[in-house]
Order: sequence, then C-alpha cells, then structure tokens
Amino acid sequence: MSPHDHDPEGRRLPIKLDATSNGEFAPIPLGLPQRRANALAQERADLNARHTGLSRRHYLKGALGAASTLLAFNEAYAAALPAGPRGGWFDLPREAAFDEQLARSVLDKREFIFDVQGHFVNPTGAWTKRLPDTARPLRMPKTEACGPSKGPGTRDYLQCIGPDEFIKDVFLDSDTDLMVLSFVPSTREGEPLTIDEAVATAGIVERLQGTHRLLIHGRVNPNQAGDLEGMERLARHYKVSAWKTYTQWGPDGKGFWMDDDPGMAMIERARALNVKTIAIHKGLPFGQRSYEHSTCADIGRVARRFPDVNFLIYHSGFVAGKAEGPHDPTRTDGIDSLVTSLQQAGVKPGSNVYAELGSTWRFLMRDPDSAAHALGKLFKAVGTTNVLWGTDSIWYGSPQDQIQAFRTFQIAPELRDRYGYPEITPEIRAQVFGLNALRIYTVAPDVLNQHLSKDRVARDRENYREVADPSFLTRGPKNRREFMNFLAWSGEGHGG
Repeated sequence: MSPHDHDPEGRRLPIKLDATSNGEFAPIPLGLPQRRANALAQERADLNARHTGLSRRHYLKGALGAASTLLAFNEAYAAALPAGPRGGWFDLPREAAFDEQLARSVLDKREFIFDVQGHFVNPTGAWTKRLPDTARPLRMPKTEACGPSKGPGTRDYLQCIGPDEFIKDVFLDSDTDLMVLSFVPSTREGEPLTIDEAVATAGIVERLQGTHRLLIHGRVNPNQAGDLEGMERLARHYKVSAWKTYTQWGPDGKGFWMDDDPGMAMIERARALNVKTIAIHKGLPFGQRSYEHSTCADIGRVARRFPDVNFLIYHSGFVAGKAEGPHDPTRTDGIDSLVTSLQQAGVKPGSNVYAELGSTWRFLMRDPDSAAHALGKLFKAVGTTNVLWGTDSIWYGSPQDQIQAFRTFQIAPELRDRYGYPEITPEIRAQVFGLNALRIYTVAPDVLNQHLSKDRVARDRENYREVADPSFLTRGPKNRREFMNFLAWSGEGHGG
C-alpha cells in the first residue's frame, strides 16, 4: 500500500453523494433515500471487494468500485420509491461489480469531454492580501488537511484548492479534456480570481504542454462602473472565449434583466467585439432579494431579439432543493422558467440558447427521477445539440464521478413515451460531454486532433492511472457553518 494513499482503508466512495454546495446555495442535507444509498454502497463495497480478492481501497479506486456504487444506488432508490416504474436509473449490468473488463467497457469510455464551467481560487492571490490577519476564508476540514495553518496570518491550508490540486482533480483524476475557467461576481477590487491570475493558471497547464486545455471567460457585471468599458481589453488583450455575467448581482445588491439597459449594452458590446457568447448565471439566487433576476423570464426575449448571439444559461435555471417533474408552465423559477420563456418567445430547439449542467447534474445525481425530468425537459426545449457539460469543479472535487454517473444514466421508457423525452444514446452523451460546446467555443483543429492525445498532460494521465490515488473528496461547504464561513470571505455567497 502506498504511504501517500489518500484513503488507505478505502472508506470513501468513488461516487460522491453528500451535501456539498458550490457556495451559491446553502448545503442541502441528504434525505433518507440518499443516506440509505450511501450505506448500502458501503456494504456492497465490503462484500464485493472480498469476492474479488481485492482490498477495499484497490477495489474502490477502479471501475469495479464505481460500478458497485452506482448499482447500490439503483437498489436503494428503487426500494425507497412507492410501487411503480422508476423515472431514471444508472444503466449498467450487475456483473459489472465483479467483472473489471465489463465495468471498464461501461465506465471508462473515451468521449471528448469539454467542461464549460470550472473554478479555481488562487490561494496566494491579491484577494488574500486584503483580508484581516485573523481571517480564515474557505477553512473547512478538507482544506485544513492539505496544509495546517502555522499561526495568525498564514493560510497555507488554501493550497488544497491551489493549482496543483486543480490539475490533479481535473486532468489526472478525471477524463476531462478541456475546461473553461469561469469567474464569480464581485466588485472590481474584490475578485477572488483576477483575469491575470486566471491567465497564469492557464499558463501552468501550458507549461505542462497541456496545449490550450484551459479557456477563459471574461467577467462582466454591466451594472457596475467600469465593466462595460473593460470588455474591449478582455477581448483584445486576454482573448477571452466568452463573457460571464450574473443577472442577480449588482454592487448595490440589485440585479438586472438581460433586456434592461445594462444587459442590452453588454450584448451590443459583445457583438461589436465579435465575442458573441454570453454565459448567464441563472437559477441559484444569492438570497431572497436577488431571486427575481435569477429566473429565466428574460432569456427567450433576448434570444429572439439577437439570433446572432449565443446565450449559455449556467445551471439551466435549476433551483437546488426543488424536485423536478414534467414541465409546469405555472412555475416561475427553475428549468420550467427557461422552458416557458423559450416557448413564449418562439425560440426553437437547436437555436441560440444553450443549457449548462454545472451543479445541476451534480445535485440531480441524488434524485434519479428528478434527473430524468430535468434532462428530458432540457433536451426537448433547447435540443440535444444545445445541452452543455459543466461540473462546477473544483468545489465538488474531481468531476470523474459526475462523468461516470452521466455515462450510465438513462431516462425510463415510461417517461420517454409519456412526455416525449429522448432515450439517452451514446451519441447524445458524446454531444453533451463535449461536441456541443464546440458549436460555440473555438478550439483549433490541431488541439483536438493532435495535442489532446499526445501532449504531456495526456502522457502524465496514462502513467498516473497505473498508480492512481484519487481523494474522492469534495471541496465546497458541506454544512451551514462552512457555508457561512464561505459567505464571510466572498461577501455574496457565490461559487459558479
């Protein structure tokens, strides 16, 4: 056993069901079905590891452990439901818990994976210099384990979310090929990750010969002074791939609609600069005051008015904590508000509105019936070509568990027949994982065809897989105390 093993006794499950939040919503405790699912997965890991003659840690680190965990989740969820068909499940054969070749054939596929929502916080960035000496931002058990603070004024524990951990989580412990590094809303002086620091992070990957594996957004809050004027510099100097905005945020606490004056000015400037993709954060309000502008009522209106602009809806308008069912036109928030807005404006599937799954899929993984309805509604409303993969990592640790869960998830035939949802085919999975993002993000052909399979990151990943040591840890707040500490440093409560 390696002395550097993150979890020598193998107590952590490879598919992470917990209350972790991205910092934009208070952690939602697991319900009884999820607690039973975790407990059953632990029991199955004991039995199945013994059956295969492997240690628990060795068993859980590989495809067998992921298969065993997903199968246990299926069993637990089915037992928790009233009599009747399930809405969705993780579709893999029971033998995959014992047959490594079979498990790998289901879980270790090699789709092109382009994560359009990733996060990184510079642990020694300028934002830390403005904090009081006694401040301990993002102090949680999982960060303290990385680098215990040596005393007042030191924050070495933040290395847990630094560049080394970011690269390991994203490019070694997961199958992610490309990622867009996104931003949080903030005043111009209080950014936890500046554009220069983001470029430097991309540079770290570049120095590993990870050619163009990180793309960068340009943060624009058009309702604060200086941001509209700064768009030209972001486009010309930093070559940002898209704009990132939060309609529920403002320096005075007031948000905006995309067809208000600030939003319209941002769209027009994006068009003039020929960077015509705008990533709009929707669905996770920063408190009651920002609730209205977190809904998607404005999306259909601006999409119809500006057909030459791509509107990428982060989180797809999802509201954490609310169960998803078939489309309800009376519901004014969540995915339903996005669907209704598009229908009312006559914006057809496959048009210029894209739905992104960061935090949304991660939360839905713990409720397969809600997941089936949510994905089904999005596929119908925006089209199977317009749903984009995003994970909100590193807040959720390595995104590999989200990838493995999506690789196996299926919508029940009963729901497909009743509501017109599509079957999730390998072609649709490949579209969502990465091909759809290529419709709006420009990636050089040589990067796709040559570098991704041959650069140093690819070689390091293959070598690492032989001695893989995934932590199976999440890095965002898991309870109210951690969430309030997160709010204390961010000032708003936001992660993605």
